[in-house]
Amino acid sequence: MAKPFLKWAGGKTQLLKHLLAAAPQHCETYYEPFLGGGALFFALQAEACFERAILSDSNEELINCYRQVRDRPDDLIAALDSHQRRYLADGDDARAGYFYAIRAEQPSHDLGRAARLIFLNKTCFNGLYRVNSAGRFNVPHGRYANPTICDESGLRTASQALQGADIRVADFEDPISAAAPGDFVYFDPPYVPLSPTANFTAYTADAFGMDDQLRLANAAASLDARGVPTLLSNSGHLDVQRLYRQVGMSLREVHAVRAINSNANGRGAVREALIVGAAR
Repeated sequence: MAKPFLKWAGGKTQLLKHLLAAAPQHCETYYEPFLGGGALFFALQAEACFERAILSDSNEELINCYRQVRDRPDDLIAALDSHQRRYLADGDDARAGYFYAIRAEQPSHDLGRAARLIFLNKTCFNGLYRVNSAGRFNVPHGRYANPTICDESGLRTASQALQGADIRVADFEDPISAAAPGDFVYFDPPYVPLSPTANFTAYTADAFGMDDQLRLANAAASLDARGVPTLLSNSGHLDVQRLYRQVGMSLREVHAVRAINSNANGRGAVREALIVGAAR
């Protein structure tokens, strides 16, 4: 089975058994408008659970990376192998220098952008994706002993799984406008932070705030009213519970271990919510 080729904060590999239990066994079109690491897509694809997939995200760098994995795996593997050889040949200080040199680059071609993103993802602190207000990646060096920067087998398997997928840069509302009762939509948005210090992962230059969370809840309720099976993930925050109960959807609490806190004492199991509508 193909697996996520990127480490992604809030990735759903741990929760797959819960997500798969809540997903329909088969659908015509699978929609994932907050693609991230794509764990549920890869799991459903392996089981041939859908006829067609529309994968989207507002993060242009992420979507470009998926397209390059789908369309140019050989060239991408060659570029990553070059990064890996150069990075692993150096000592710690030189590795950090190479990391920050690549972080400062702004490749003009799509393949170079994708290789840069994967390289940074595998060598930055905790695989975190974060940008500043100007949209520039700003996560520090991670200092791993022997990171796998070029996972040739994993990339080729992911490329095969992505063949035929419609991969778009889009706001979450755009692709789901065509969803019908025989389809399935899974939303995995940036979470409502459980604490004031948890909200440090700027996913794009434009933050996903509570107005967007409300817009998402209304969009999910609209899908449910149209008979479209819909599943969402979010934090277990009280605001999330109130929001989705107000629009008539059901919540179930699950727990996942998250490890993106810089303080090891702050890592561990956190409350998350799985949200479904009557159509599911």
